[in-house]
Amino acid sequence: MKPVPRDTLWCRLPSAAAAYRPWLRDRGSLTRRIQDRCPALSVKVVFQGLRRANRDERFMFALRGRVLVREVYLYCRGTPVVFAHSAIDVRDLRGAWRRLARLGSRPLGAELFSDPRVRRYPLRQKKLGRHHELHRRAGAALPTSPATLWARRSLFTLHASPILVTEVFLPGILKL
Repeated sequence: MKPVPRDTLWCRLPSAAAAYRPWLRDRGSLTRRIQDRCPALSVKVVFQGLRRANRDERFMFALRGRVLVREVYLYCRGTPVVFAHSAIDVRDLRGAWRRLARLGSRPLGAELFSDPRVRRYPLRQKKLGRHHELHRRAGAALPTSPATLWARRSLFTLHASPILVTEVFLPGILKL
């Protein structure tokens, strides 16, 4: 298996974020964890299409030009609790990840964690300020966007084909 590029912009363990720490560190399925606390979980797809990789995703997709990006909000009883952003090389949609192109409003996590061949690399975390592209998009569903949002990133691979999944925790998650 070829080595995975190193993400130098996101860290392994944040020094702050006490309230968010259990969500940031949990290696299980975020979708499953939320569903355990909110059986009325719903997924709203806000974007799925080709886009250039974000600046801090280019360690993985630098030479690939455009990637398929999927952005969704996870809602608990009408309150947005997570903004999820995934990026995948378009070529891998014809191969290892072909079933992901037709997810619709189903959660990506359910697909990733149902396949035992999928490998997950260590979680990375980051505090996103207002200047970060994901903060701006994640905050769009909030009446007032906080100055910072906490996020975690996971790299998953299937047959050496990567998918980068970033989950931005919105303030509503703390009520679950």
